[in-house]
Parts: sequence; C-alpha cells; structure tokens
Amino acid sequence: MSQYDEGLYDKLNNYVKSHIYPFHMPGHKRNVKSGDSPYAYDITEIDGFDNLHHPRGILRASMDMATTFYGTRRTYYLVNGSTSGILSAISASTTQGGTIIMARNCHKSVYNAVYMRQLKAYYVYPKNIEGMSMSGGIHPKDVESLLDEYPETEAVVITSPTYEGVSSYVSAIAKIVHRYGKILIVDEAHGAHFSMHEYFPSSAIESGADIVIQSVHKTLPSLTQTALLHVCTDVVDREKVERFLSIYQSSSPSYVLMSSVDGCIRGIFAHGTQIFDMYVERLKAFREKVKTFTHIKLLDKSILGKSAVYDLDLGKLVIVINSKRYTGHDVYEILLEKYELQLEMAASDYVIAMTSMADTDEGFDRLYGALEEIDRDIRINEGYGASENTQGDRDEELKQQNDAMQQKKAVVCEGIYEAMESEHEVVNFQTCSGRISAEYIYLYPPGIPVVAPGEIMDTTIIEYLLKCKRQGLDVQGLMDDSLSKIKVIKEDWKEFDYGKNILPDGKKLIGEGYHI
Repeated sequence: MSQYDEGLYDKLNNYVKSHIYPFHMPGHKRNVKSGDSPYAYDITEIDGFDNLHHPRGILRASMDMATTFYGTRRTYYLVNGSTSGILSAISASTTQGGTIIMARNCHKSVYNAVYMRQLKAYYVYPKNIEGMSMSGGIHPKDVESLLDEYPETEAVVITSPTYEGVSSYVSAIAKIVHRYGKILIVDEAHGAHFSMHEYFPSSAIESGADIVIQSVHKTLPSLTQTALLHVCTDVVDREKVERFLSIYQSSSPSYVLMSSVDGCIRGIFAHGTQIFDMYVERLKAFREKVKTFTHIKLLDKSILGKSAVYDLDLGKLVIVINSKRYTGHDVYEILLEKYELQLEMAASDYVIAMTSMADTDEGFDRLYGALEEIDRDIRINEGYGASENTQGDRDEELKQQNDAMQQKKAVVCEGIYEAMESEHEVVNFQTCSGRISAEYIYLYPPGIPVVAPGEIMDTTIIEYLLKCKRQGLDVQGLMDDSLSKIKVIKEDWKEFDYGKNILPDGKKLIGEGYHI
C-alpha cells in the first residue's frame, strides 16, 4: 500500500473509531458531544462576526467575558497557540537587541523570541529533583542574583507549571522582579485550569505576574491551537501587545477555534463548579488506589519545599517507573500497544498521563487496571528488592547521564541570533565535542532545548543525546534527526581549559551559564 493511500481525514476518522483512550492533550478528550462537522462553521470575517485583530462586536464581548472570568486587565484569544502569545509578550516587553532573563527550561518558543528580537539571554536554572530525570522549580533568589548582575534586563520569563506540573514560587519571584522595575512573563501553558478549583495550584494571574500565557486546549475542553494571553497589570503596554499579536497570529483566524474558546469559558461559567468537583473526586480516588502499588508510583506533594518546588498540579499523572527491565519509554509503548492507552509523553524513568475535566470513569479505570498489571509483572519478575532503587540496572547508565545533565550549565559562546546567522559547517555528531552548535537540540515533548545555538557541545551532551535516541526518545531540532551530523559555527577553534575557566586570551567565562 502506498503511503499516500490514506488521507489525513481518513486517518483521523479511523482513529476516532478506535478503542484507544486519550491520556494526552487536548483537554476535551474528544468527549464534547455537541456540534456537527467543523466545515459547517468555518467562516471568515463576514458581517456580524467581528474581527479578532480589531474587535468591536461579538468577539470583543466574548473577550470581555473572559477578562471578567479570569479577573485580568485584558484577556486576548489566541488561535496560533501559546507560541504566538509568548512571542508577542516577549516582543512587547523588550527592545530589539535588549536583554532578558529566562528560565533554562523554557519552551522553544521563548528561544525563538530571543532569536527574532536578537536578545541577549541570561539563564536562571531550575533546581534538580533528586533521583529523578526532571527539573524542579525556579528559586526566587536565583532570579534576584541575575537581576543584580544584569541591571539592563527588561523582562524575566519563567515556565510554571512545568510539563510535569511543578509550580515555582511565582508570587515571590514577581515581588523581586517588580522591585527591580522589570516585567514578569509566565508561560502557564499547562495551567489554564488552575483558577477553576482549590485542588490545583494558584495561577500566576493571581500571583503577581504581569503577562500570563495559557494553552486552553491542553487541560480544558477546547480545540488544539487555542490559547489565551492575559495582561494582568498596568505596567504592560497593551498597545504593543496587540501590535505583535497582529503580527504573530494569522490574519484569517479560525472561527471554529475562536468559538471553541468561547464555548469552553461559557461552559465553565455555567457548570464549572459541579464538573470540576467531579473531576477532582476522580483524581483523588485514582491517586488513593495507586498507593497500593510497589514499583509504580505517582509524583505527589512530598516533593514540595524541595528543589524550589512550591506546588504540584495533581491533575498531571506523572507515573514513576521503578524497574530493572522497563524504562519509561517501555511502559509508554506497553500502555499503547497492549492496553490502547495513549499517554502524553515518556521520559527515561517516568511517563505522563494528562487528565482533564473531560476524562471519564472508564478512562481512569482502564489506566488503573493496566498499571496494576504492569506493577504486578514487575513485582513477580523482579521482586520487592527492585523497589529500593530509583532506577533499574538496565537504565543505570542513562540515569547517571540524566543526573549529570541536570547539574550541567550551558557554555554560551554566541547569542542565539548570531549563532544561527553565522557561517556554519556540517560535522560528525559523535566527534563534535568542543564545537559551537548552530542548531537547537531538544527532546519532544516537551520541546525544551538541551542545546541552543551558540553553545558548546561536549562529550556529556553527546553521549546523553545518543543514549536518549537509543532509548526511543524523540530527539529533534537538528537538520539530521538520525544524530549523525550537526551544524556548527565555522571557526578556527582554540581549546581552553574548562577546569581553570580561562580562555586562551585570558578572559574568564562570565555569568550564570558561562557566557563567553
């Protein structure tokens, strides 16, 4: 059969008819019963339907409703996803060639904004969660230290919550940022549901952030690509925000997508309390049952107060695998192939099942039954002793590399813009240690760069990425996704002594993350 025999519509139609349950975004979980074919609702800016880029009628009223609902200065609908909101927020808050402080674990869209605005970026690093291949939160004091060191900074950008649901102490960070007269932008793409129930962490909207971007489609019942940009304080230049939104968003926004956001918020307005109460009860019941497992655990609030973790979204089911034989990717594949459960992502030692108010009892029951069987299989074949280890023997090498990468800070030789626009050459990936990357390298999901353009490659990074590739994790960003070749800056490279921290010309590496 030719690869072109099945069209996208046919493939989607067959998938919808299958028995596969979606423990992944979007948050509507294909469980919204109202409505017919989207083709019937696909219109353009005709009379009576307003214009997203110059709203005066029904879209203005709809965004007014959202503004009231979230309690912001202004809430804007996004149809190009949170990406367009992040690009707009950073562009409106900085000058061309200016300076920002950004969390190293920011989404690639933040790095793209740095490139397009030719910004100089200084990284604040999340703390490490001991024994796990995931990051904790951003410590407020680390933000303060960088603001002291780089007073020319115009904005600070952090991600809270992370893909795993870890929230930083946003209110403390906001107070520090405002004390220095800067703007705080929070990528809260995974926290659009936070304001809906006390079971979830406080939203950055309520915690003092100036601009907050949320992906409605990730955890609420709205169509993929829908998001919100919230202007929360008066220090933000709304005119500039609107100017950049008109640049980064389509000039022909989809009314299907905009109506999805409108319907989502109206539905929560009308029935949100009852629906979220039911959702929370499902989460509580599921988490209680999983406590009986011996080798599979859920990340829980025992991590609070450690690794700068301020709070945790318990709607994210971070399923930690403690096995000598099974990695997170193995369990991900088993859940899909054997149990027809499609999870959101896999890491070396955990998988993530994303839940939402649209999940069903059947879905939770199926996930519990599958995990119970996998946990029993590990217990029978590996014994109770394996539960004493945070990682099995089979994956000990990757665990050690994960730990090394968690501790690692980037060595930045060129800005992202300069690196991407410089003359480059293609070299062998396995032997590129000491060269400056001209490409991004990241694991997807979630799309956080392991390496950004302008940063030095070394053997730790190379071995880690090759191991991830062998584990079946999705390494992206390189022009050669087989990890055979890499684009690097063309140069007459001179070796320098990492141990002494000194360059051949006598200059020291400076700044958090070592800018040269």
